[in-house]
Amino acid sequence: MKITLLRLKSSKFGGAEVYLSRLSDELKKRNFEFEVIHCNAPKFLSSWLKIIWYNIEVCLFKDNKFYFSLERIICPDIYRAGDGVHKTFLKIENKSKLNPLHFVYLFIEKRMFNKAKKIIAISNMVKRNIIEEYKVPSEKIEVIYNGIPLKEKVSFDDIKKEFNINNEKTLLYVGSGFKRKGVKEALEIISKLEGEFKFFVVGKEKNIEWYKSYAKELNIENKVIFTGPRGDVDKFYSMADIFIFPTKYEPFGNVILEALNFENVVFTTEMCGGGEILPEEWIIDENVVNKIQELLDDKEKLEKLKKQAKEISKNYSIEKNVDETIKVINEVIN
Repeated sequence: MKITLLRLKSSKFGGAEVYLSRLSDELKKRNFEFEVIHCNAPKFLSSWLKIIWYNIEVCLFKDNKFYFSLERIICPDIYRAGDGVHKTFLKIENKSKLNPLHFVYLFIEKRMFNKAKKIIAISNMVKRNIIEEYKVPSEKIEVIYNGIPLKEKVSFDDIKKEFNINNEKTLLYVGSGFKRKGVKEALEIISKLEGEFKFFVVGKEKNIEWYKSYAKELNIENKVIFTGPRGDVDKFYSMADIFIFPTKYEPFGNVILEALNFENVVFTTEMCGGGEILPEEWIIDENVVNKIQELLDDKEKLEKLKKQAKEISKNYSIEKNVDETIKVINEVIN
C-alpha cells in the first residue's frame, strides 16, 4: 500500500522536517511507494489558520489513503508524536489558552490521539504525557526513539581559525528557540565554571541581543560566542567536548543524538526525552556545575566519557528507527 507522509511545512530546519527528509530517503532506498503532502495554504495566513486549512485539505480528501502523519491532524492512521503533547507544553510554559493557535492545537490533539490506530511516541516521557492528558490506552502507543545518520568527526580547523580558538576546552549548545531550550540556564551554568574554555551558542533567536546582554551581566561575554544559525553545525559538534541542553520541554531532541555521535558528553534535563538514553549522572541537577567542572579539570575522565557518548549513539541510527517504524506501519496495514 502507498504511504502518505504528512507535515505542514517543508523546511531544511526543524526536528520533524529533518526527520521526514531522513525517513523519505530510507523508504526510497527500500523501494517503498510513498508521497509527501505539505500545506498549500497562502503564506500570508496566520499559523492557526494554516493548521485548520491543512486539516481540511488532507482529511476532506483522504479517501483510501494511508496517512502516516508527523503533523497534528484529526484523521491519521498512524501519528508520530514528534512535537510532544501540546497540553503538557502549555502547562510547563504557562501560556494563555486564549491564543487561537493553542485552542486549535488542543481541539485537534484530543481527536487525533483518539482517532489514530497507532501512535508513535519518540520517548517514554511523551508516552506518559499522552496517557496522562488524554487517557489513551498504553498498548496503542509504541515508543520509537529518534535515529540519525551516524557520522565520523569532520575537520574544524576553519572554525578554530574563524573564532580564534587555540587549545581551550569547548562547550556547546545547538538549537533555536532559546527560551524553551534553556539558553538562559546554560549561561548561568557557564558563569559558575572556572578555567579556560569557550561556550558556543549555535542557533536562530529573535531576542539574541537579550542573551548577549545577559552574558555580559554574568561577566562571561569573553567566554561565550553566539554564532547565529550555521550550515556547518557538524564542525561545532566535532570541535566540542561537552554539550549543554537545559531544556524546559523537549519531546526527544535530535541534537542529543548528534552531540553524542560527535563524542560530546551531554548534559540535559529530565524534561528532555533524549535524556532517557543517557547515564543518570548526565541529567542536570543541583550538582551539574561540579560535574562539568570535574570534566574540564580531568582530561582523562573527559576523554573516557566522550568515547562512551559515541558508543551510546551507535544504538540510534536512522536505519534502526525506520526498521521499527516500518514494523508499526505493517502492523496497522495488516
